[in-house]
Amino acid sequence: MENKDVDSLGFLLAEIIRLHHARTFNLFAQLGLYRGQPPILFVLWKEDGKTQKEIADELRLKPSTITVTLKRMEKAGLLERRSDPQDLRITRVYLTEKGYNLQKEVEKALKTFEDDCFKGFTLEEKVLLRRFFIQIRDNLIRANGGEC
Repeated sequence: MENKDVDSLGFLLAEIIRLHHARTFNLFAQLGLYRGQPPILFVLWKEDGKTQKEIADELRLKPSTITVTLKRMEKAGLLERRSDPQDLRITRVYLTEKGYNLQKEVEKALKTFEDDCFKGFTLEEKVLLRRFFIQIRDNLIRANGGEC
C-alpha cells in the first residue's frame, strides 16, 4: 500500500474504527463484558423487561443475532428471562442486581474512553468534529438508500 493510501481519509476512518473497537473491547473486558453485551445493557437500563425482539429492534439487529449474547449474559448472572404475567407466550428480559450494578462501571469506562479519544481537543474542535461525523453518517445513510 502506498503511503498516500495510508494517509487517505477513508483509511484513517477505518483505522479509527478499528482502534475504537479495540479500546472499548479492552475497557469492557476489564468489567467482564464481551462484545455485544454493553448495547443490550444500555437498552435494559433505559427500560427493563423488554422482549428479545424489542431489544433487537432497538439495536437494529435480528432477534436471532442477540440470542447467544443473551444466553451468555444470563449465564453470567447479568439478566434473567421471565414469562410475561399477562401473556405467558411472551418472554421478557430483566436485569439482575448484578446487571444493574454494572451501570456506573460501564459509564466510568465510557468516560475513560472519551477522555482517551479527545485528549487535547478544544470544545470548539469537538463540536466541529461531531458535525463532521453527523455529516458522514447522513451521507452514508443516503448512499444506502436511507437504510442503516
